[in-house]
Amino acid sequence: MPHTLTWHGHSNFQLRTADGKTVLIDPFFEGNPSAGTGAESIESVDAVFITHDHDDHMGQALEICQRTGATAVAMFDVCGKLKDLGLPQEQCLGMNIGGTVDAAGLKAKMVQAMHSSATGVAAGFILTLPDGFCLYHAGDTGLFSSMELFGKFHDIHLALLPIDGHFNMDPEQAAYAARLLGCRRTVAMHWGTFPILEQNTDRFQGQLERLAPRCGLVPMQPGESVTLTPPENAGEPCGCD
Repeated sequence: MPHTLTWHGHSNFQLRTADGKTVLIDPFFEGNPSAGTGAESIESVDAVFITHDHDDHMGQALEICQRTGATAVAMFDVCGKLKDLGLPQEQCLGMNIGGTVDAAGLKAKMVQAMHSSATGVAAGFILTLPDGFCLYHAGDTGLFSSMELFGKFHDIHLALLPIDGHFNMDPEQAAYAARLLGCRRTVAMHWGTFPILEQNTDRFQGQLERLAPRCGLVPMQPGESVTLTPPENAGEPCGCD
């Protein structure tokens, strides 16, 4: 059974691993016009990753963790906020930039992001699955040169990158981020949710062809899923079908 990645719109992703674990990242359902389902439809979750505590990223993390028993993985300060809101200590896995934790069978490294956060600082996650598949969720971020170091330490098979151009990178900057990361494939996120954001991935596709021609765009619409398989040989694209 392959890994499956589902996009619920905005920066909200659901990952089901080949060994039966379910992970959510930035579970923004209520108030998200792109989400075709509500938080109540999420019945079984092992871990919820939160990049920062803006409402459109923290979303329904607290509700989902309380209802399912999932572990919240977030910046130490954000976990403190969740505990103050009633999440039990044993369901909080706080960490900080540069750290790596085990959660739901994944190796999760927290990396920096260039963005604001009401609590702590914004971050991204590099998730390595048991079979070696490496997924980078950038969270909300502008472009920064240290992204190149992520690609030095990790063979990133798929990068989830914001392209909205108002609160985050625009399509050109996101394409250059893919170049710095050296990722095999990318999925565009944080677009189309609200009128102020980039409304499609056309410009991003063009900029990828110009700036990161070895990185392919995996086209996704809200509610769609793709399967993830690691490449057999170094340098080959990953399977994202």
